[in-house]
Amino acid sequence: MSIVEIVKILTSAGIEQNEANAEVKMLIEHFCGYSAVDIIMGKLLDESKLNLVKEKAQLRARTRMPIQQILGFTYFMNDKFKVSKDTLIPRDETEILARKAIDIINKNNLKSALDIGTGTGILACTIAKYTLGKSTALDVSENALKIAEENIKNLGLSEKVKTLQSNLFENVSEKYDLIISNPPYIPLSEKATIQKEVTFDPDLALYTSDEKGLEFYKKITKEAKNHLNKNGYLLFEMGLGQSEDIKKILENNGYKNIQIEKDLAEIDRVIVAQI
Repeated sequence: MSIVEIVKILTSAGIEQNEANAEVKMLIEHFCGYSAVDIIMGKLLDESKLNLVKEKAQLRARTRMPIQQILGFTYFMNDKFKVSKDTLIPRDETEILARKAIDIINKNNLKSALDIGTGTGILACTIAKYTLGKSTALDVSENALKIAEENIKNLGLSEKVKTLQSNLFENVSEKYDLIISNPPYIPLSEKATIQKEVTFDPDLALYTSDEKGLEFYKKITKEAKNHLNKNGYLLFEMGLGQSEDIKKILENNGYKNIQIEKDLAEIDRVIVAQI
């Protein structure tokens, strides 16, 4: 069994060639302790290590489990975050949301942020790392918060990020300069047609009970007014085709200075509003 043959296990399962190459490289680095330089220099893997990589590739091909869950971690804005079956795997698009929040906080010298549905804690952590503000990582899932707490500790952010278990604002008593969320926005009716890799994310982080995926935007927008300081900001990540509906929700709740940011595919991905 060669590395080329292991890559073919993935491509034969429908995984694109460049993605398969990258994933096998990640498996080799993580499970075999090989660096990128070792791989480039052609350092040979022994049979036992090759078999381990092959097993992980077969698991990926057979189940379509995301490579991040097989590895147990992912990278977000150059930082390593632990992931689990209880947390949403961070997507590249969420970096747009994080960078927008960081920009707003730094330009306006904001001091506090609340991340609703924190999962791995990526938004709370990146805000704390790249600004002078402190953040609160909130989630309804106790298991998700345990992962977030590990990430906070591993990144050395324990002095700047605290966790809070709460169903939305149920246990929130403070006010913040900025509230941010990447909430569930997929209607439950779409679950049967969802990409296989996405099904490994927790349902709690994905699906809404309404038909347009707006349930949590409505709830958060309405309650956030009571937990934002004067001129505070509310930021959301959005799904495809939801921007106009979410803009109306914000307008109907008295928010102003509404801005929409597009992702690299020119899809409306992030919305910002001020109270």
